[in-house]
Amino acid sequence: MDHGPVDAGPNVDSEYDDPVARPGSPDDARLDAPRRSGFRSTSQRRSDTLGGLEGVRTQASRDTLRSRSRHPSVSSQSAGSYGDSPAFPRVGATAEEINGEICMDDRDIHLTETMAQGVDGAPEDVEQRPHRMFKFTLYETNARYWITGADITDKYYRLLRIDRTSPPGQIMLFEDETIYDRRQMNEVLASIDEGNRATGGLRLKYTFWGLLGFIRFTEAYYMLIITKRQQTATIGGHYVYQIEGTEMVPLTTGASSRFLRDRNPEEARFLGILANLDLTKSFYFSYSYDITHSLQENIIRSRQALNEGQHTASPDFNAMFVWNHHLLKPAMSALKHPFDWCLPIIHGFIDQAALDIFGRSVYITIIGRRSRFFAGARFLKRGINDLGYVANDVETEQIVAEKLTTSFHAPGPRLYSNPTYTSYVHHRGSIPLYWTQDNSGVTPKPDIDLSLSDPFYQPAALHFDNLFERYGCPVYVLNLIKARERTPRESKLLGEFEDCVKYLNQSLPADKKITYKAFDMSRASKTRGGDVIGSLEVIADDMLNKTGFFHNGETGYDEPQVQNGVARINCIDCLDRTNAAQFVVGKRAFALQLRALGVFDGDNVDYDTDAVNIFTHMFHDHGDTIAVQYGGSHLVNTMATYRKLNHWQSQSRDMVESFKRYYHNSFLDSQRQEAYNLFLGNYIWAQGQPMLWDLTTDYYLHHSDPRAWLERSRRNYIYWYTPEFLERRVMPPRPPTPPTKDPKEDGVSEYDDYWTECYRPAALSSLAKVYSYRMNTENRFLPDKPHLRDGKYDFSPFHPRLDPHRQALESPDKKLHRKGVKIIDPQDEHPNTALLPNEDGPRPIPVDEKPGILRASTFERTDKLFETSEQPVRPADKAQMHLWTLNQFHSQSLHPSVSDSEAREYDRYVAHPLNLPLVVSSELPSDANLDYVEYIHRAGGSEFDDFDQEEGFAAGISEQDLTHFWDFLGEKVDPLTVTEEDGTKKRYKAYRQWLRGKSLFKQSKVDPEYTAGT
Repeated sequence: MDHGPVDAGPNVDSEYDDPVARPGSPDDARLDAPRRSGFRSTSQRRSDTLGGLEGVRTQASRDTLRSRSRHPSVSSQSAGSYGDSPAFPRVGATAEEINGEICMDDRDIHLTETMAQGVDGAPEDVEQRPHRMFKFTLYETNARYWITGADITDKYYRLLRIDRTSPPGQIMLFEDETIYDRRQMNEVLASIDEGNRATGGLRLKYTFWGLLGFIRFTEAYYMLIITKRQQTATIGGHYVYQIEGTEMVPLTTGASSRFLRDRNPEEARFLGILANLDLTKSFYFSYSYDITHSLQENIIRSRQALNEGQHTASPDFNAMFVWNHHLLKPAMSALKHPFDWCLPIIHGFIDQAALDIFGRSVYITIIGRRSRFFAGARFLKRGINDLGYVANDVETEQIVAEKLTTSFHAPGPRLYSNPTYTSYVHHRGSIPLYWTQDNSGVTPKPDIDLSLSDPFYQPAALHFDNLFERYGCPVYVLNLIKARERTPRESKLLGEFEDCVKYLNQSLPADKKITYKAFDMSRASKTRGGDVIGSLEVIADDMLNKTGFFHNGETGYDEPQVQNGVARINCIDCLDRTNAAQFVVGKRAFALQLRALGVFDGDNVDYDTDAVNIFTHMFHDHGDTIAVQYGGSHLVNTMATYRKLNHWQSQSRDMVESFKRYYHNSFLDSQRQEAYNLFLGNYIWAQGQPMLWDLTTDYYLHHSDPRAWLERSRRNYIYWYTPEFLERRVMPPRPPTPPTKDPKEDGVSEYDDYWTECYRPAALSSLAKVYSYRMNTENRFLPDKPHLRDGKYDFSPFHPRLDPHRQALESPDKKLHRKGVKIIDPQDEHPNTALLPNEDGPRPIPVDEKPGILRASTFERTDKLFETSEQPVRPADKAQMHLWTLNQFHSQSLHPSVSDSEAREYDRYVAHPLNLPLVVSSELPSDANLDYVEYIHRAGGSEFDDFDQEEGFAAGISEQDLTHFWDFLGEKVDPLTVTEEDGTKKRYKAYRQWLRGKSLFKQSKVDPEYTAGT
């Protein structure tokens, strides 16, 4: 890279030969973004790289890479070429794309480096880079930004240059492909500083952890960087981080503060709208693990790449879950290796917990990936759009892995064949029909409107074909909406959705049809004796039998399994009922995953065990996070609601969450929707077009252009699916064993350098900073272990730990007893079943006694309150009443006791009226309380005037105050009129100040007006 002259460059727009005109509409700007080639030239990029560091793939490798694509809608040409259009246009293609005016690519489906443009517009070859960058530093001069990237060992560096003098609407990025060591990097920075000494030199601005991309509103571009991160999970030795802090750096000349001060009002308002999207809430990234794909997809792609002779699979991110896709477009157009500098991020949920099984550590990881298509708030995004994307589309993956070894590789080394990794994926999404809800009124549950009728269900066909592409076949649909209502609301969609699935199944092969199951979960939970959990467990067993789950391994050593198909679960919001149903399905898969790992021998894990308690809390957090993102509040109905645990407490919590959800949907969702549209690139500003806040609706931002509907090619109404997507997925054959050059090395580092990232050799650390140690020592989801009185405690995480005060009601085999009150005749013998005051356990229930109206045993009425028994009840110490347990209070209420001091006080209280004299005299009794006499005397009494006449009624009161008091009590002719005589009275002091212009309501002593007035 040419470093000098550093500040040479134009200062005004007129110095450019042909400035690029701004687009005329948001659609033009959106379609023009992929065409930009990035202003790169051969003189601005070095060709001399370090020998042996970067290899060039052969033409055969490129052909095999392209042949592995499972998308027939992608042409053999790359994204940057302008060849013949593909045989099948992409979903939602516009008229310009169909006519060949704009290149059609699968950029909305995949993010690969084959889309990066070269100098002449031809695609660049994807080459292997031996050093992945983990830490970045931003330097600035008056005309340029310089970014240095370092690997995890801080030994090797790379350099990126960004011009701050670009014309409006353009960005100039220059990537140096040379790999420097520390000394060489310092020399390069020193030369840059020396060349800019006259203008202030090279200045350090930020040290950050990743680059999210570039975004532009009305003026210059902004660069979004990650300044804080936190480790959230580790998968195969690769860390996953959550974003904790970001900064937005304007790519302009001069000080950033001056640009922020002098920007136009529209720019400031766009920045304010973007600030409503908090990037520190549930956004995740990873340097070396593809979190946009499932574990099964990543393992299969890696094994395919090894079988084709590649060391690692080329970057191929699922663009459906890349939320900074719009921000990555400038970097993908200008850089050869954009993903070395920019990090794809997902939005959703990631959590990880450790389960100890007698010394064997099992990691449970839950990943929720939210789709960026048709994304938005609850009432603003319902149903499906014409491109086949549904609202609230979330892919949930649960990974259960035994940490016997860290990596994905088995001993040998057998690459990507570790049998200790399992995974299961299920899906939630709105009902794929055209339906809306108008929340402009005040009702918390607006009426549902089936806005558009499509007899061929084209959007639903596109949606299910996309599910076949992502997960395979079969697709199991579980519909949880209400079937019967007094006022039809949700039930409107029940029959329509069923008709949709029946229509689509007419064309599918017999063994590939969509399985549809309807279950009114709300009615079942409110029906007396309804077993929601038991019914869902039966459905979950059927789902797992059809789809299976992923279990890594190698044929001959282990029996690997591949998940074919997915369970698609939905209710009306895809929040409360959906999360509970997904938990039951995930719990069933959790047991099968543990059995596949060899740590559990059953088919189902019981409730109230340590294993299920951990899984329940993680899934509850997952549901809360998804609900906040879509509905604005936490889950309203949790698993405790459907298991009927703590019913009264959960009911009050549900009411609070319902009110929070109503408030967010009514007042805050529109602001959040604008932030989504701006960040995701659904709205792009253009000269002469309406502003984002002036749009009456964002319908056309999430649907294709209506002008292109007539010219757009339609799919066959009968053969709506892609036959290739229905094929059964299998595990690729065993990759070849890599040759080991050095006997001391394991031969894995050049294929998967997980060791350096996970264990950080030659780096000083402490146990408190090690992620695995922190996760294993924080028992966040487990209750405190009880006191071991008899030394007997089952440490198995699969042993139920039931609450003795709660009866298990979720068992489908138990018949619920009818609650009632049993009244015992007073002459009956009182059963000796009372607890001792110092006992903590529950009172045993006799065999012939039925449960009462309380959760504990029935109370019996008897007149023999102090009946002696063989075990006399010891009275408890009432001085320690604040330390009593609930059982001790219960026992004391049944067997009250009176202490000696209480008995003496009661006797004195009863005997007091008997000692009162019948004749009252004016003489003081001998036992009179002098304090009481003084109190009576001061209160105005005259009974004891002869006893004490030193103080009277007006004792301690001045004569003037007493005169004002009697004057105040006197009756006046016109009491509401203030005369001149009243002006000198104390109670009119505030009135006098008000007449002088003082404040009437600021009479505090700290008020300067009060001080001045006195």
